[in-house]
Amino acid sequence: METEMNDLDKGVTLETRDVGTCSEFTYNNQRTPLPSQPVVVAKTMETRLNNDDQPAERDLWNGKIEFILSCVGQCIGLGNVTRFPYLCYKNGGGAFLIPYLITMVCCGIPMYFLELSLGQFLSVGGIGVWRITPAFKGVGYAAAVMAAWLNIFYIVILAWGIFYLFASFTSELPWASCDNEWNTGRCMSNYDKVHIPFKCTNKSSSFEVSAVDYRNFSDIYNVSGLTCKQYYNGSIFSSPVREYWERHVLQISSGIDDPGNIRWQLAICLAIIWVMCYFCIWKGIKWTGKVVYVTALFPYVLMAILCVRGVTLPGAMDGIKFYLLPNFEKIKESSVWIDAVTQIFFSYGLGLGSLVALGSYNKFNNNVYKDAVLISILNSSTSLFAGFVIFSVIGFMANEQNLPIEEVAASGPGLTFLAYPSAIVQLPVSPLWAIFFFLMLLMLGLDSQFVTMEGFVTALLDEWPRHLSRHREIFIGILCFMSYLVGLSCVTNGGMYMYQLFDFYAASGLCLLVLIFFECIAISWGYGVNRFYENLRSMFGFYPSNYWKFAWTVACPGICAGVFFFYVIEFKPVKYMEYEYPIWAHGIGVVMALSSVGIIPVYMVYIFIVTPGTFKQRCKLIFRPDVKVRGRQPEAPPPYSEVSMHIIQDGAVQF
Repeated sequence: METEMNDLDKGVTLETRDVGTCSEFTYNNQRTPLPSQPVVVAKTMETRLNNDDQPAERDLWNGKIEFILSCVGQCIGLGNVTRFPYLCYKNGGGAFLIPYLITMVCCGIPMYFLELSLGQFLSVGGIGVWRITPAFKGVGYAAAVMAAWLNIFYIVILAWGIFYLFASFTSELPWASCDNEWNTGRCMSNYDKVHIPFKCTNKSSSFEVSAVDYRNFSDIYNVSGLTCKQYYNGSIFSSPVREYWERHVLQISSGIDDPGNIRWQLAICLAIIWVMCYFCIWKGIKWTGKVVYVTALFPYVLMAILCVRGVTLPGAMDGIKFYLLPNFEKIKESSVWIDAVTQIFFSYGLGLGSLVALGSYNKFNNNVYKDAVLISILNSSTSLFAGFVIFSVIGFMANEQNLPIEEVAASGPGLTFLAYPSAIVQLPVSPLWAIFFFLMLLMLGLDSQFVTMEGFVTALLDEWPRHLSRHREIFIGILCFMSYLVGLSCVTNGGMYMYQLFDFYAASGLCLLVLIFFECIAISWGYGVNRFYENLRSMFGFYPSNYWKFAWTVACPGICAGVFFFYVIEFKPVKYMEYEYPIWAHGIGVVMALSSVGIIPVYMVYIFIVTPGTFKQRCKLIFRPDVKVRGRQPEAPPPYSEVSMHIIQDGAVQF
């Protein structure tokens, strides 16, 4: 099989076969049927690449474990820890698992399988795979642009995280008290709050009780039916954790129109992360496959340690109950389904081309069918497990502060840099737990970052191998440096506003829905799901279940279209806390969004214009697979390789 694939990469033989309304491409005596396609009549011919144009031999994973760990590292990231638990409690607790699991079965696992198998069959990155249906090659370019945007701003979270990690190597955490130079007179620590009394009322009486006595209130006051609340006013006072985040780490300005200066400490942290990312991928997947043994496995060790510590804390069970207690009324709301679908897509890393790249380094006959299901289940299980880690500590924090859990829980940066650090302060030996937590976040985010970057790089190298492959290390260095320069906009005084703009527009759930919808349409209807099943059989030796056909042709595109509709209906402009963005900022955001998904229709028009032939011939040709679909090829006028162009020029295509 390996020798056979090498022969395929050297050349392709196209033979004339009279098959009525169906034609066949024959690759070294292995036929790939093309159902319902016009007859292709051409002389038997073989095109071999010149030595100067022959791309270097493609690397393969050293073993299945490296491939699986790379996939695990790519899909299991910060969203599993900082976003999924919050969405779970926000959208009905355990009831949220219903739309989540439905989306996982109908969209998540099928699309994960499709992208990995597509890359494995074609042995090429996220742009080159679309030679199987050239009209949709814009999907590949759009995915590459979105991956580039994601690489620029996702890594900023890691820069914040490494800042906190460095700050944790101290005897007392700097966000634990109000005695620092960045604190204001409004700062009030948890210790200060013990001096604020509680006001207790029932139907017949009203009185105050000290915060110290409140913990043993039932023993001191034999009164039932009381409601007690502390006089703490969040609009007057602020916590040292928030002031450390906003006034020291971010030194946040008044708005996006006031960018201020670059925070040099954060710029250094960002540079450190980019250097780490560069050295994780600079030598290709042979080296990356070794790195993931640490970055993919070590977070599980830290997560287990934090979970054991969390569930032993007072109030932990209340937090876990709050996390899982089902509210089935919630699943009637469309926002719950929107959150479920977008969480699956982002968590699984779909639509960005990175999974295609990872699959492209597999052996041709690897059983990626089994791998995709295994990794998908592991991903969702990790998200569920992370909820226990987070909400056990949040329950403890709510118990310590005598606050409802819903006032403590948060998502994204709010959880990572406000809620969880607040809880860590209340733990014994708090610096140790802070180091564990931020080191876990660093490992979770780092492998997601460099594997997504690897997918982006692979797409470009495979598309233009002659110019880029020979200078891989230099090219990656230039990409990392340029991304770093753009990312500096997120580490200024107004950087948080810019970060939110990137997050909301450049890599939004709306754009991802569009990408995955067209990906389904391109493979299932453009290329043909039956033809793709033949490709799968040539790799696995058997036909997968017909369920995958249903998922790719009906379920996934239908869900994407439905969620897109509700997403647009319920669309709300981006805000950061109470700050509303100016119109020009929204304009920049829209341009970011269109820079990816806008390529899809633009490229379809472009490919129609440059394809030779009559209107009818063009319509058929741009949806027909390029005859040279396996292996990288030198740059040629789109959409066809040298073989295809010869067929067109010779007038051999009959309609």
